[in-house]
Amino acid sequence: MSETYTALARKWRPKTFTELVGQDHVRRALVNALETGRVHHAFLFTGTRGVGKTTIARILAKCLNCERGPSASPCGECASCREIDAGRFVDLIEVDAASRTKVDDTREILDNVQFAPTRGRYKVYLIDEVHMLSTHSFNALLKTLEEPPPHVKFLLATTDPQKLPVTVLSRCLQFNLKRIPAAQIAEHLKGVLEKEGIEFETAGIALVAQAADGSMRDGLSLLDQLIAFGGGRAGEAEARAMLGTVARDHVVQIAKRLAAGDAAELIRFAQSLEQWAPDYAQVLDELASLLTRIAIKQVVSEYEGDELYAPELIARLAEAIGAEDVQLYYQTALIGRRDLALAPDPRTGFEMTLLRMIAFRPMVERGQGASAPAPGAARGPASPAAAPRRAQEGVAPSVPSASGDWGGILAQLDLQGMARQLASHCALVGRDGAVVRLSIDPRSRSLRTSALEDKLAQALSKHFGQTIRLEFVTASEPAETPAQARQRASEEEVEAARRAFDADPGVQGFRERFGATAVPETIRPVK
Repeated sequence: MSETYTALARKWRPKTFTELVGQDHVRRALVNALETGRVHHAFLFTGTRGVGKTTIARILAKCLNCERGPSASPCGECASCREIDAGRFVDLIEVDAASRTKVDDTREILDNVQFAPTRGRYKVYLIDEVHMLSTHSFNALLKTLEEPPPHVKFLLATTDPQKLPVTVLSRCLQFNLKRIPAAQIAEHLKGVLEKEGIEFETAGIALVAQAADGSMRDGLSLLDQLIAFGGGRAGEAEARAMLGTVARDHVVQIAKRLAAGDAAELIRFAQSLEQWAPDYAQVLDELASLLTRIAIKQVVSEYEGDELYAPELIARLAEAIGAEDVQLYYQTALIGRRDLALAPDPRTGFEMTLLRMIAFRPMVERGQGASAPAPGAARGPASPAAAPRRAQEGVAPSVPSASGDWGGILAQLDLQGMARQLASHCALVGRDGAVVRLSIDPRSRSLRTSALEDKLAQALSKHFGQTIRLEFVTASEPAETPAQARQRASEEEVEAARRAFDADPGVQGFRERFGATAVPETIRPVK
């Protein structure tokens, strides 16, 4: 018969402060207290489940009672250290307050406080979920906290510190343990799997770390479940099946259809997800997560993504979806997730959320990605004869570029994100050799940063085959920027749609027969 299996959460529980993952603020304070000999008599550790409250308390008890201590680095070899690790140290009294709430239980525990430790240097009381104690139990505990014997230390842990009396809080050093970041959880899980010799896929571990929701214990428990589910391996497909999440490719396909702006195809694909019985809230979470990576890529060109999404995929989507659209989609996904409970059913709420993303796109960008060619040419100077007059006025002369209009140049540039936004709000004043002179829409001057200007200059250098230097000047005859050209074209389309609507015989019939009126702002061209 094989030996008894030990759960990963128990087997890999930290035994020293150096093994502890996260909670550096707590570790630093306790280590300093131990090294300087200023250890308070009562500690309160608060935080959500599985972040290390009782683990830290046990490590502290070991530090206090190590036969070679007290020390911030217990030996782990003496009898006291081994017995604490095994959970059978007589002077470490662990109490589950959730099951011992009565005052008689508390008095029974505290009756022995006055007696010296049996084996160790200190008698340590570790009371878990201390907020569950009754009012009378708190009163009994408070009396001991006020005047504790020198050989006693109290280590209290709770997930709900608001329920503790202020009289108890004021007598403890309180440490609030934070949720552990998913990246730290994933890194620790990978280390555990490597030591266990278990095959894994990084993307699958990332999914488990996200599902752990800041709890290392939950992460290790889910990892145990994944290994059993996957027959001894921790793969991405197994993790998605176990957690009930849709494949990454499905979320990517949604993003691609959002970029294309095809509502019919988007809804058709969304309806096809029904066969996977997905958690639609989780799908929106993953979509928001993908959009976050796209937004970062648009602002930070050096961003390489992570193990969940390939860098080249993020780069393509960052170029295909406008920066404003990314922000809109992200916000809509968050609101849609919040409102799923109010929808007739989750699938309906999910589909309506996707439709809102398409319906509420800014008209300036509708149907165009971040790299779409700008319609129309940037208007150049009226005539060369105006150059001497502009020179007299202190305005840079305009030398037309032999390489085409600014909109055409912009369409060929290897540029994306906010740098493309800057370029689209500029107009070409002229080019003189290695110097390209631009004017910028005054309403978009906030886009002018040294980092974005450098990216634009680099893209132009690559386009022209020589090192380009930018000069921003004030043009005496402001030219239309590509962004303004798109807006003008969009407005013309809307105006044409309204005229066509007014001329429609059916609309005219409604007006004549029923006295109907149209709301012009609601009329949009059909794409």
